[in-house]
Amino acid sequence: MPDWNRAATEAKAIAGAWDGTAGPGGAILTFGSAGIRDTASGGLASIEHGIPFTAETPNRYASISKHFLAATALLEGLPLDAPLGALLEGLPEALGAVPLGRALDMTAALPDMMEVLWQRGVPFTASLRSAEIMAVARGLPGLNAAPGTEMAYSNTGWRLAQAVFPAQRGVSYAEALRRRLLEPLGLPIAFPEDEAEPVPGLATGYWREGASWRRGRYGVHFSASGGLAGSARALAEWLSALLAGRGPLAGMLDRLAAPRHFADGSESLYRLGLVRSTLGTTALLGHGGSLPGYRNHFLLAPEHGAGVVVLTNREEDALWPALRVMAALTGEPLPEAPRDFPSGLFVAEEGPFWAETTADSLTFMGAYERLVATPGGVRSLPAYLDIRLRAEGEEVLAGTIGGAARRLRRVPADQALDPAMAGEWREARLGLRLTLRADGTARFPWADGIGVETGLTPLPGGRALAALPHGPWLHRPCLSLERDGSLRVASHRARVLHFHRCNDSGDDA
Repeated sequence: MPDWNRAATEAKAIAGAWDGTAGPGGAILTFGSAGIRDTASGGLASIEHGIPFTAETPNRYASISKHFLAATALLEGLPLDAPLGALLEGLPEALGAVPLGRALDMTAALPDMMEVLWQRGVPFTASLRSAEIMAVARGLPGLNAAPGTEMAYSNTGWRLAQAVFPAQRGVSYAEALRRRLLEPLGLPIAFPEDEAEPVPGLATGYWREGASWRRGRYGVHFSASGGLAGSARALAEWLSALLAGRGPLAGMLDRLAAPRHFADGSESLYRLGLVRSTLGTTALLGHGGSLPGYRNHFLLAPEHGAGVVVLTNREEDALWPALRVMAALTGEPLPEAPRDFPSGLFVAEEGPFWAETTADSLTFMGAYERLVATPGGVRSLPAYLDIRLRAEGEEVLAGTIGGAARRLRRVPADQALDPAMAGEWREARLGLRLTLRADGTARFPWADGIGVETGLTPLPGGRALAALPHGPWLHRPCLSLERDGSLRVASHRARVLHFHRCNDSGDDA
């Protein structure tokens, strides 16, 4: 039996900490299949205007939007087994061969458009329309990996799925969502195209730079991967209906949460816009959402018929607050922090695969997850990425990340940059220039030739990490020399840029 009173107390304690600082805040709601039980809120929706954040304040849902698309696609009968090329015209061969279902369960190895654009030097604040981003997608040279071999988060599959609606059903996704779900359930949820489209009452997003709060900006077309906006109350009402199977959502939670599999038949924790995890013995379903200045998370405990929503306009973790409330709600203990797990920088024997660990977290190729203790090792609290590792002494981490086997060895403290990496590099297809210097500095493409300077962190085997700040985010692509003398640029979500050395005339060598 859920302990609603204890959960409400925990939620109020978290939200109360946002009050009294003249800073941004958020709302936390608990709910069951019959409806909303309790609300807590604190902090400001607008620092500039001193407007409080309440349960009725619209916020950007970010990637929580994904399972709305999945539900709409299932109601429209879109064929998950069909290859994308049979549903959309003009896709490159590799992308066109990917089944729609893999595009939605993150096993398609589709390059994420935001990271592709970053690596090309396009600022994340650039105002790009849907057609412009789709043109870039249609020019992708390939996939990050073989489909079905790992779960690697990418928004591109959801952007492509949005385009399937008009191509196959003659109706926009926005119209299908409104007709199928929002109107029947009476939900005041908006689908703005980008940050320039007004949303009445929308909370301003903020991120912290030193001691100051700064407004979040994101110019790129949102797409169905993360574009919805609404209040915490509207989201909780939606999730309550999903738990209860009300109206058009009859049986929908089971369909969204049904197991998805890798090519070898093993099961992935990522489903159709939902992530499966556990808290003690309680099975959970949930998802997070992040845009510059907005961090959100929801968790469902179907066996208890209960859930929690955390929406914030502050660039801080929302998963752990959601877990704290869920632990109070279910009576489960919070997971224990890792004990004596090695900290530092680790890298695979070959390829661009690296990880950096702290006492309680791991960043894999730029993808961050918090870690908790398990018998013999650690696992992630998967906001997005399933991680299960054990330490072999202080030097080696072994296990699975995103369902793929990984073995990572500590980077030597005195690792030097491979001299062969130094030089001028060019990506001929896009005309991009990259300068790597023997002193460990580099110049990356940025803003149509302006360029951006960065330092390199050397890795063994002719590899190095760059550090490219993008507002509240830090992009750390891995540069790796290939056997043919070319240079690859790869991150967790985008691994398709390929540079060749320039000769003295500036052309490809």
